[in-house]
Amino acid sequence: MKTILLLGAGMSSSSLIRYLLEESEKFDWKLNVVDQNTVLVLKKIANHPRAEALSFNALDTTERRKNIEEADLVISMLPARFHPDIAKDCIELKTNLITPSYLAPEMKALTEKAVQAGVIIMNEVGVDPGIDHMSAMQIIHKIQGLGAEMVSFKSFCGGLIAPESDNNPWHYKFTWNPRNVVLAGQGSAAAFIQNNEFKYIPYNQLFKRTERFVIGDFGEFEGYANRDSFAYRETYGLFDIKTIYRGTLRRPNFCDAWNVFVELGMTDDSYSLFESHKMSPRKFVNSFLPYHQTKTVEEKFHNFLGSERTHLFHQFEWLGLFDDERVLGLEKATPAQLIENILIGRLSLSPGDKDMLVMYHEFDYILNGKQKQILSSMICLGADQTYTAMSDTVGLPVGMMAKLILNGEFNKPGIHIPVDREVYEPILSELKSFGISFQEIENDL
Repeated sequence: MKTILLLGAGMSSSSLIRYLLEESEKFDWKLNVVDQNTVLVLKKIANHPRAEALSFNALDTTERRKNIEEADLVISMLPARFHPDIAKDCIELKTNLITPSYLAPEMKALTEKAVQAGVIIMNEVGVDPGIDHMSAMQIIHKIQGLGAEMVSFKSFCGGLIAPESDNNPWHYKFTWNPRNVVLAGQGSAAAFIQNNEFKYIPYNQLFKRTERFVIGDFGEFEGYANRDSFAYRETYGLFDIKTIYRGTLRRPNFCDAWNVFVELGMTDDSYSLFESHKMSPRKFVNSFLPYHQTKTVEEKFHNFLGSERTHLFHQFEWLGLFDDERVLGLEKATPAQLIENILIGRLSLSPGDKDMLVMYHEFDYILNGKQKQILSSMICLGADQTYTAMSDTVGLPVGMMAKLILNGEFNKPGIHIPVDREVYEPILSELKSFGISFQEIENDL
């Protein structure tokens, strides 16, 4: 029997736990799950004979190392900042590790030690990053196999609300950490390459520079640029590509409205507001608008929007931004914390809501002197609030990667991301059996 140690049983772990337990009888696995919320773990493992809820502090080095040493494989669903330390333990104790998080420089620096220890550490094997890499590399390798030249690659992904649960003017609900949504794009400029020119979009322009497109029968979407697309030339082996761009998907008008928050300064997380605990949404909004003796907050907000954006006003009104009865009650809160509090009250999933994960790729290439294009898209709809589209698309690839490692089908020591054919082919193939598949359209340009 092989033992899997899972660190973290949050939202994105639900489908992973179910998958591992469903496969455990066939492959003789035992699953140990650790989380601060033991009640949550017990609910998710549901008295399964091959699962156990462990009670220890996963951030305590001594306790963690003891359990890592007894495991054949560790899967960490903890926040990314903890992964380098966990990886160091795994290398020293010669235990393989999987995380869905971005490959941080601190993790990459462990490559030589991992190889010497004979330990596999697979990162970026969730959805974004993860399925995006695998689906992209499958088509890139196919195009290269034709002897064609890749000239442009664009990739977008977004966690959204399913059409049947889309009942608000933002056409959005939180399916992931709300704080990450509020702070998205801050800290550095979005960087990409367009027609051999390096381009940068600073945060104050990010939500103005969007692209729109139609995906299947699901209608219009728009995308804004992610932070650093440069690095993906190396990731995908596209060193000479003329255009490479990665972005995040939203529905039309979301970015235009979100940019109002950015312009007003409501997403700033660098300072606290005076007497923030006494603020209502109305007072919060008014604190960012100029003083006027007679004009109402609504009138000043309309003035700020201007005639070109007046159609967006109902989105802010729907959020309850002009409510003066509700007290936010957050001590020493930053603007970002207050707007997050307001948004959570209106954009959280309701009972019965279903989420949606959308991924979209554009590949432009030249074959025999002719310009061609492949459009590849994937839509995944969640089943309920436990087995969400986000949980499926993050957790299932992690579980499938675990199976590849435990069964010896992937046995390359070192620090990896899932861009090799021996990883993406079996995982993408198995994902189809769960209804997670890509539709491709080929065009002549």
